[in-house]
Parts: sequence; C-alpha cells; structure tokens
Amino acid sequence: MANAGIQLLGFTLAFLGFIGSIASTGMVEWKASSYAGDNIITAQALYEGLWKSCAYQSTGQMQCKEYDSLLQLPGIVLGTRGLMLSSIVLCLIAILVATVGMKCTTCMGEQPEQKDKVALAGGVIFIIAGLLALVGTSWYGHRIAQDFYNPFTPTNSRYEFGSALFVGWGAACLTIVGGGFLCCSCPTKDSGKSPRYPPTHSAGQTGRDYV
Repeated sequence: MANAGIQLLGFTLAFLGFIGSIASTGMVEWKASSYAGDNIITAQALYEGLWKSCAYQSTGQMQCKEYDSLLQLPGIVLGTRGLMLSSIVLCLIAILVATVGMKCTTCMGEQPEQKDKVALAGGVIFIIAGLLALVGTSWYGHRIAQDFYNPFTPTNSRYEFGSALFVGWGAACLTIVGGGFLCCSCPTKDSGKSPRYPPTHSAGQTGRDYV
C-alpha cells in the first residue's frame, strides 16, 4: 500500500504544474525580440505568444494585437497550441481520476486495491500531460533557436526565449514528477497474494504426516 503522504505530494506537484501550464499557455512572452548585434532598435520590445503579439514601448505603454487569421498562422504556433491545450485537458482528467484514487479521500474506501489502481491511472495521465507540454515548449524553443542562428534571418527579426517558455518547462517537469509520485501507489502482486495462501503448504505437509 502506498504512502498517503507521497500521493499528496505528487498530487500537489502535478496540480502546480497544471496551473503553470495554464499560465504559460496564456502568456504572450513566448518569444521576445533580441538585442544581440549592432544597429538594434531598443525603443520598443516585441513579444509574440500563442494567441497574440505585443509591442512594449520605452514610454511604458504596451499595445497588443490578436492574430487576425487562424489559417495564416505558422504551423509551429498551431501545433504548440494543440499540444498545450491537450496537456491542460489531460491534467483536468487526471485531477478527477487521482482525487478518487488518493487515500485521503473516501471514494472507493471499501476497495483499497482498486483505489490504488485508480491513483496509478491518474499518475499515468499526469505524466502523459506533462510530456505533451514538454514537447510543445521544447518544439517552440527549438524553432526560436533555429531562426536565431539562421544567417538569413535579419538581425532586427531575431527573437530569444521568452518567460512563458521557462514557465512551461517548469510546469511540465512538475507535472511529470507529480505523476511519478502518484504512480508509486501501484500495488505489487507479491504484497497482495502472499498473505492469502500461507496455510496451503502447511495443510499439504500435515496430510503427508498422516499418510
């Protein structure tokens, strides 16, 4: 039987990762304009996210604009959107499943083995959700680095990693680690079967003595 404290720790870490994934998906700072090189205009900072782009003026004003057309968006943006949203949906499902399977809840209290298996399923779903978020953020970050080091990219059009990427990476790691802790609730076969059949061998031995 798994330790309830480990389950609670895993659920807390995964839930924090879920909140971080939502924050990362909604943030606009997925990539920020780079100031590396000569003749860079520093009067404004440009940010691009999954849903809109913003320009931050040196005067302190920020102007944001949502993307006009869904079909004209780059494939990297559409793909990352799908991965992050899929991760959030799976986290929601995992929260519901893990809540039923955790020892600190009263659901399925009469079936402890089945309860552990439900907690295990919630942990697996958390891990899958974390992997989706990790793939989405890493894919987007790889494209930023690829364009940055591309010699054909104009200097004023180069971008660097934004804060949303770091939030997404951290959230993905928390979700995966939390799901791993929840998977520790998987009951072993030996622990479930060994206490049930100790009299079998003794009964056979007693029968031989009588013969």
